[in-house]
Amino acid sequence: MIRLAFSPCPNDTFIFDALVHGKIDLEGLDFDFRMEDVETLNLLALKGQADMIKVSYHAYLYLQPSFVLLQSGSALGRGNGPLLIAKKDLSHEEIPLLTIAIPGEYTTAHLLFRLAFPDALLRRFMVFNQVEEAVLNNRVDAGVIIHENRFTYQEKGLKKIADLGEFWESLTHAPIPLGGIVAKRSLGYEVINKLNRIMHRSVEYAMVNGPEAMPFVRANAQEMDEKVMMKHIGLYVNNFTLQLGDEGKEAVSKLLEKAKEKKLIS
Repeated sequence: MIRLAFSPCPNDTFIFDALVHGKIDLEGLDFDFRMEDVETLNLLALKGQADMIKVSYHAYLYLQPSFVLLQSGSALGRGNGPLLIAKKDLSHEEIPLLTIAIPGEYTTAHLLFRLAFPDALLRRFMVFNQVEEAVLNNRVDAGVIIHENRFTYQEKGLKKIADLGEFWESLTHAPIPLGGIVAKRSLGYEVINKLNRIMHRSVEYAMVNGPEAMPFVRANAQEMDEKVMMKHIGLYVNNFTLQLGDEGKEAVSKLLEKAKEKKLIS
């Protein structure tokens, strides 16, 4: 039994629908799956409590000794990075003096924020869907938002202070490596190869038969608007999701390189 874990976000439920509902060849493997928010997933992986799991690429930098990155299932692309938002306009020079909400210590959003604002030390970690409310209620001065919040923050009167994805792209000229699927090395070469093929089939099936996945997406998207769900999938599911490829691998390598260069990871 493969212990599988991913998030209830539309892009994840979209690409995992075919796998969890047996719509593709699973090559004799059985899966027991659970869904958690992004930072809980990172912590599960760091504790070794899953066999195959979606993690932030920031967390993956710590997981490499015990997990291998699968070639399908990544959230990686251009123009889809985390945003720093606030109730009022702020200059970049003010950020180091402020308290910033961060959607989890091991999220890529946190690493990108630290690369962009290395002197901003007043960081408060919370679940990603609590960041907007923390800003609105003045519990923090600004916050980094990810996932569907990037489509809705303006409706709440919040302002974009910085696009951390744009920062990354201008710094490296590489796509933004947000998250990927990893599998335990202890599963062995044969099983990991099967998981690579199965994940590729699941993503490919979703891309070809998109409407089939939508009941599973809707069931786990809570009260999310249908248009937001579709925008979410359109932004985070792309050709890199189907196959990481050389460009995707290079982006992940650059994330490690920049993190080490700035001494943000040992």
